[in-house]
Order: sequence, then structure tokens, then C-alpha cells
Amino acid sequence: MRILDRYVLKNFLVPFCYCFFGFIAIWLIVDLSQNGNDFVEANASPLRVIYYYLTQVPAVIVICLPVAMLLSLLYSLSHMSRGNEIISMLTAGQSVIRIILPLLIVGLGVTAVSTLLSYRLAPHAEAVKRVDFERLKGRHVEKMLIAQLFRNRADNRTWYVQRMRKQFDSPSNELEGVDIHIEDKDGNVIRKYYAKRAIYQPASGIWNLERGKTVHFDTDGNIVSEDLWMEGARSIEHWSETPWRIASSNLDPQTLSVPELRDYLRLNADFPKVLIAPYRAYLIYRWAMPWWCIIVVFIAAPLGIIYSRGGVLAGVASSIFIFFSAMFLDQLFLAMGKGSRMSPGIAIWTPRVFFAIIGLFLLWLRSTNREMPRLRLNRRKS
Repeated sequence: MRILDRYVLKNFLVPFCYCFFGFIAIWLIVDLSQNGNDFVEANASPLRVIYYYLTQVPAVIVICLPVAMLLSLLYSLSHMSRGNEIISMLTAGQSVIRIILPLLIVGLGVTAVSTLLSYRLAPHAEAVKRVDFERLKGRHVEKMLIAQLFRNRADNRTWYVQRMRKQFDSPSNELEGVDIHIEDKDGNVIRKYYAKRAIYQPASGIWNLERGKTVHFDTDGNIVSEDLWMEGARSIEHWSETPWRIASSNLDPQTLSVPELRDYLRLNADFPKVLIAPYRAYLIYRWAMPWWCIIVVFIAAPLGIIYSRGGVLAGVASSIFIFFSAMFLDQLFLAMGKGSRMSPGIAIWTPRVFFAIIGLFLLWLRSTNREMPRLRLNRRKS
């Protein structure tokens, strides 16, 4: 590594660490002020508290990284500009691209870290938070769904579940008050299963229906026969439904990881387009969100490099304005993708491509020593 690269990295990494850990500390203080009493009342051990915050940190890191990158870039580059260090580097024959090359490499590394956290850990933070607090209060953690309806269009089966229990960390799953309708290709109900309980075995993929009956119908809807099995159980294999899939209509896509979103879209591919649009949007969003870290470098670097003292404030203000405009459009287009107003892929990537082009344009202007665009108001003399 050249001396120039080490010097630029040193000037960047020091404010970056201050900004990044400062944001983490502020979040930690705010969260402790809100939840500290719960930890005290539950007599939580220090290790338990540390574990809780370790599960929450990934989601906070993903949010803080682009902001920390922006502020540290503006500070370090404007600081070197005020000291005429940037001009000295340019005079020595270094181009603007060569000067910020270490910053671009750091931006790619931060993007990779953010992508890794967004894959699984960050989306699960909210669910883990809820479960941890329930356990701290000594409550048995389980999820209860009431009156769950699920339609398997591929296999022509409709499930109605009165109550659905799912242990948070247990492989067993239990449904209560199950009513299953099976139809033929013409939509006629040919068989119904009624069971007081239905237990799914994840290892074998077998459903055990307990204390119920089977009713067979003809194509006119008349009952042909009934089979009671009130004391025993009826085992059924080769059904594609799982408790997770049955409960999927109530799952929040914002809290699902990349593998879970892929499973949802694969298992529910027959759902209407408008119903699966939020899940498609968040699957793409998980991969697209971290790219703000590198886009910030293209925007902040040319605006942070200022050749005159008077332009420092304007460059910093412009960078902050562009960044928060990007965050606003990011959430706006995400909402449009979730609502199926436009293709989720186009909705998610449009603001990123747009601001990346702006950043590259600003970087081209700075590297060719052209004047940055300014808003000029023509005033007429009276």
C-alpha cells in the first residue's frame, strides 16, 4: 500500500469509527432508557443483556453504515481540502479517482458487510427482541393464530384452522380445529377432513390428523360415505403444506430473511401477484439496500473535495440534501413495489441507479476540474 493510500485511509477511518460507534452508543443509551426497567425487574444477568443487544446490533449496523460513511467522507475530504492537501496531491500528478480509490475499496467492503448482515441476522432482530423480552418475563413463548385460512391452488386444497400454535424454537407444530377441503379439477369438493388436532412431523413430512372424520362427496355435493376415527389418528403423506406455509399469509415480509422469503415465493408461487409483491420487493431489497454504502462514496467524494474555502459548506449541505432525498425516494419506491404499483425489481433499483448516475456525474465533473452545477436565480434590476 502506498503512503498516499495509508494517509487517505487514516484521515477517513478515524472519523468513520467515531461516527459509527457514536451512532451505536446513542442507540444503546436510548434503548437502555426504554427497556432498562424490564431488565431490572426480570433480574436479567449481564450475559443475558449482552446477548440481547448482540442480536439487535446487526439491524442497527445496517442502518448506521450509510450515514456513517457519508459524514466521515465529508469530514475527512473537506478537512484535507481546507488544508490544501487535495490540491497538493493533484499537483503531484495524482488524479481525483486515484486519491479516492482507497475510499471506494472501503465502500465495497462496507457494502459486503451490510449484505452479509441483511441476509439473515438483521431481519430477525425484531422477532428475537420480542421473544427475548417474553422469556425475561418468564412467559412461555409461542405464536397463536386464530381462524387461519389457507388456499393451496396448486393441489386444490383449502385449509381452515381454528387455532394454530407454533413453538418459537421447537420443531414440532400443532394445529387445532382443522377443516380441510379437497377439490377436483373442476372445483367440486370431493373430500373433507375434520380433525380436532393436526400434528406435523418436519422430519418425515407427515401430517397426523387426530380425533376426526373423513367425508366423501360426489360431483353434485352429496355425501357418499363417512369414515370416523375419533380414537385413532390418520397419517397423510406427500402433502406439500407445512405449518409455516399455512401461516405465511400472516407473516410480515419485513422480518423475513432471504432464505425465508425465497421459500415463501417458491411455496406460494400460485398466489395472486398483488399478494406476493411485498415478498418479492423485500427479497430484492435485502440485496439492494447495502449498495447505498458505495453510492454514498460517489456522491460525497466529489462534493467533499473543495478547492476553495467558501465552497466547503455548500458541498456538505448538497451531499446531505442528496442523501436524504435518496432515502426518501428509496422508501417511496419500496412502497410502490410492495403495493404492486410497479415491478418490484424496477421499484427497488430505480433510486439506486438514479443516484449512482448523479454520483458518477459529479465525480466526472470534479475529476475534470469542471464547475459543479449550481442553482442560479436571475434577478432583474429595477
